Amino acid sequence: MKVIKRNGTIVDFDRSKIVNAIEKANAEVRPKERASKEQIKDIISFIEELGKNRMLVEDIQDAIEDKLMEFGKFELAKKYIVYRYTRALVRKQNTTDESILKLIKDQNKELAEENSNKNTRLASTQRDYIAGEVSRDLTRRILLPEKISKADKEGVLHFHDADYFVQPIFNCCLINIGDMLDNGTVMNGKMIESPKSFQVACTVMTQIIAAVASNQYGGQSVDLIHLGKYLRKSYEKYKSKIEKKYKNTLSPEVIEDLVDERVRSELKAGVQTIQYQINTLMTTNGQSPFVTLFLHLEKDDPYIKENAMIIEEVIRQRYEGIKNEAGVYITPAFPKLVYVLDEFNNLTGGEYDYLTELAVKCSAKRMYPDYISAKKMRENYEGNVFSPMGCRSFLSPWKDENGNYKFEGRFNQGVVSINLPQVAIVADGNMDKFWKELDERLELCKEALMCRHKALLGTKTYTSPIHWEYGAIARLKKGETIDKLLYGGYSTISLGYIGIYEMTKLMTGESHTQEKGHEFAIKVMKYLKDTVARWKKETNIGFALYGTPAESLCYKFARIDKERFGTIEDVTDKGYYTNSYHVDVREKIDAFEKLKFESEFQTLSTGGAISYVEIPNMQNNLEALRSVVRFIYDNIQYAEFNTKSDYCHVCGFDGEIKINENNEWECPNCHNKDHAKMTVVRRTCGYLGENFWNVGKTKEIKQRVLHL
Repeated sequence: MKVIKRNGTIVDFDRSKIVNAIEKANAEVRPKERASKEQIKDIISFIEELGKNRMLVEDIQDAIEDKLMEFGKFELAKKYIVYRYTRALVRKQNTTDESILKLIKDQNKELAEENSNKNTRLASTQRDYIAGEVSRDLTRRILLPEKISKADKEGVLHFHDADYFVQPIFNCCLINIGDMLDNGTVMNGKMIESPKSFQVACTVMTQIIAAVASNQYGGQSVDLIHLGKYLRKSYEKYKSKIEKKYKNTLSPEVIEDLVDERVRSELKAGVQTIQYQINTLMTTNGQSPFVTLFLHLEKDDPYIKENAMIIEEVIRQRYEGIKNEAGVYITPAFPKLVYVLDEFNNLTGGEYDYLTELAVKCSAKRMYPDYISAKKMRENYEGNVFSPMGCRSFLSPWKDENGNYKFEGRFNQGVVSINLPQVAIVADGNMDKFWKELDERLELCKEALMCRHKALLGTKTYTSPIHWEYGAIARLKKGETIDKLLYGGYSTISLGYIGIYEMTKLMTGESHTQEKGHEFAIKVMKYLKDTVARWKKETNIGFALYGTPAESLCYKFARIDKERFGTIEDVTDKGYYTNSYHVDVREKIDAFEKLKFESEFQTLSTGGAISYVEIPNMQNNLEALRSVVRFIYDNIQYAEFNTKSDYCHVCGFDGEIKINENNEWECPNCHNKDHAKMTVVRRTCGYLGENFWNVGKTKEIKQRVLHL
């Protein structure tokens, strides 16, 4: 038998530890109250005869207490309980020292691998992580009810972003950039007036992004449609100056050419400002802002021409990439790009198809942008098209007092995710038990989410003036609370979920892509959606169902469940759970079938959803990409491309990078072995995301891969 200790490590069952613990308690009670050697043997035999492959150390201690009480050794049982409680207090006094000291010494691998966008060797990042470890410790020991901390530890649920919970800050948002640019804002106590040109608007926008990102923990999105008017201002400024100087000497056509040249030069410089500022700025947590640029056109927009020019330049610069320290062009991690397909740019002869052609070329080379179908989004969100927050989470439709839909300037209060495979493991094929267990765990998730909500109640605007006083979210009075923004659905709070595939396999014996499994999976999804709708009605808080994109959580849940329940075929044996509703990577299904199948789940997961398709060697498959893009427009709201992509950022080698005889990744061209300077992507383990575990085929190793 194996014993799972409190820190998650697994050790062999050791009888002597039980003997020693009881004998220590024996020494503190009267002789007649002591347990005999035979009784101690009976206790050990009772535990062993339970026949479990694994036991939590807490369960073993519970069994010891029960048997002592059964023997009538009440005084001894009390001493044992007090001893156990005292040891628990000692453990709880400080749980961060070792983690923090290892971080400072660059020995904390778990934190180093937690976020590919953070360099744990930097002093600024270390300061953020130190604060995060303290926050996580306080959250676990003091701020959360014990049953929720226990549920998080046992993989029943995941309380996201506990490293920031000690502060009254929220998750992600859509920055109201239009209001901030048009009406001005304030940063660091200095007034920033409405820009008079495109270049200045770009600079101000990036400064706003950095300020916003420093005062929340999730991603933020910016709709570039608001920049069109500032490009028009630059055009009018240049035209006025050039006409004034050359009106009597140059023809209108030549003047227009000169104006166009100046405008395009400023356009290029402005977009370059956005790209370089976002990639070189660091927020107070020691990373680049997690920002998404929303690229869409509206047919009745008076600045549609300018906005088309801006989108074209953004994609063109992303296609080119950014030089790294070795001078090699690489794909920057930020900003994320989300490109909207509409009736006029879906590659069926529309006026703006040329933008989509450029986007497809960029996807082939850089795997960006992601794609949103305006057609499908309008079907799912009451006729509206708007950006995800960060790059995954979506808001629910909300109308202001005038009956107008509003999305920008809204935010998400936080996320708690449920481990669906574990519900099915515990149910062991019993449907009645499954639904009962699911209900109990959902109520626990609701309680955890209410902890997030209550932590924000009473927050004063001065905690983040850029958000609450100067327009990123609102323009509240100084010192006012943000409470009114936490109710009525203005902000959302999200129930995430992991592992629809594994849950379905356990309960029906087949995948959710098959008839019986599909029926069950959809039933569960509808139940989850109805549950959050009921919570919203009961509380007047904007609960939403969110297809959790946290790939590392797929591994956390699978690891915990394997330790608790052992190896289960096609469930815990893989080492990961499938993300949200996604089709398992090993299923034989083509890109079109996958997108069409997953679209049904996206319509139920309105608080956030995305689907991935993998196309090998995308630069040689442009027509295939075009076909998928057309298909996305007609069939699914939100999709992203992935590909096998090995790349050395030292010499620019673009081909397969293999593991050498020393179990190191080595570029076959320049023999670079610094893994931080190469992109190595292997889709062999099913992990889809920014960074993932690579299971090497050449040798039995497990290596962390950072997709830069």
